[in-house]
Amino acid sequence: MKKWVLWIVTLATVLANTLSAQDITGNWQGTLKERQDFRVIFEIRRGDDGSWKAILYSIDEGPEGVPADSLTLQGSDLKISFLAGVTYEGTISSDGANITGTWTHEKSIPLELQRATKDTAWVRDKSPHTVQFVPVDNNVTLEVLDWGGSGRPVVLLAGLGNTAHVFDNFALKLTTTYHVYGITRRGFGESSAPVSGYSADRLGDDVLAVVDFLKLSRPILVGHSIAGEELSSVGSRYPEKIAGLIYLDAGYPYAYYDRSRGDWAIDSLDLQRKLEQLQPGKDPQDLRPLIRDLLETSLPQMVKSLQDLQKELEAVPPGQLKTAPVLRKAAQAILAGEQKYTEIRAPALAIYALPHSPAPGEGNDPTTRAAAEARELATTGAQAKAFETGVPSARVVRLPNANHYVFLSNEADVLREMNAFISGLK
Repeated sequence: MKKWVLWIVTLATVLANTLSAQDITGNWQGTLKERQDFRVIFEIRRGDDGSWKAILYSIDEGPEGVPADSLTLQGSDLKISFLAGVTYEGTISSDGANITGTWTHEKSIPLELQRATKDTAWVRDKSPHTVQFVPVDNNVTLEVLDWGGSGRPVVLLAGLGNTAHVFDNFALKLTTTYHVYGITRRGFGESSAPVSGYSADRLGDDVLAVVDFLKLSRPILVGHSIAGEELSSVGSRYPEKIAGLIYLDAGYPYAYYDRSRGDWAIDSLDLQRKLEQLQPGKDPQDLRPLIRDLLETSLPQMVKSLQDLQKELEAVPPGQLKTAPVLRKAAQAILAGEQKYTEIRAPALAIYALPHSPAPGEGNDPTTRAAAEARELATTGAQAKAFETGVPSARVVRLPNANHYVFLSNEADVLREMNAFISGLK
């Protein structure tokens, strides 16, 4: 064989191996031996724009996935980064079957990934539900889970950063009495992630779009955490379309705004929106009502809210002040889209974790824990009381030392209260 023919054959072989190594679409799985055999799956695919996308699954903690912030591939060198400070760097084998690399989160740990095949793939989602994608807006579809069951329709809405899969186990405890669904909001999980449409009312409209698509007759909406704003959006504007609302540690100012107390985050958003109307080119025909509102209501309320916030912060020891987490764009847009809901016109059950179970480091020292509980009773306790007073028809339940995920930490209590509330609805 001539030398140049041999050279071409060799080059073709090298290129074929390189291309194979760079074709990383699919699931890669591996075990962190130094973390009690902690199993992870990286799901890698091409985005609509041709860029690489990845989702990290902690298979032993549930089917919830964490989208990667970035994925870079140079030759056979792979690097994946997440907002939580987790990174993975590795080298793809020449046959494209393995990645040898390092997992880093606070410390570096070796982690070898294998490309999953039909025979070797780990089962990520064992929950017995069906999945469909429901159109709710232009080019926006939402992942909707259906766990089945018989009886009244119950729709579960997850907190910020979670998907409907967070209810995979809890939902099964409801299917003996109700037909249970779950919705993953826009911007998360397998649902569409448009650049806009994250205001509280728009998210509430998304929920109603799913309800209409599924032809559900006056369902009970159950929301955890930030989903309280979607509950209140629907319950304030379209109470006739639902039978009831259940807030799972979700009745905070974004769900019920107490005018007598205010809230610095929501007040600042409201003030910003009004000040924007004073910008050149956006002037209303008559500025007098806007200026009157700013001088008499919005600005004084903002000052009061900041003063209250300052008092709260001064009561917290410096070592216990928490750094604001880095959030994904969708989460930031949701927080920026909070609104004031003051009239909830549907039957409601609000369950609060009050006081919450100790955060790491708080439960060890009785004095520190007592101080933290006192602060929480002055804030969350006041909010629960405001909900109770402002929504006279609501039942408010306080679960001492429950986790923010009350449906997990206090499952029996939550199921009891939910069943009692739903059985009393017309």
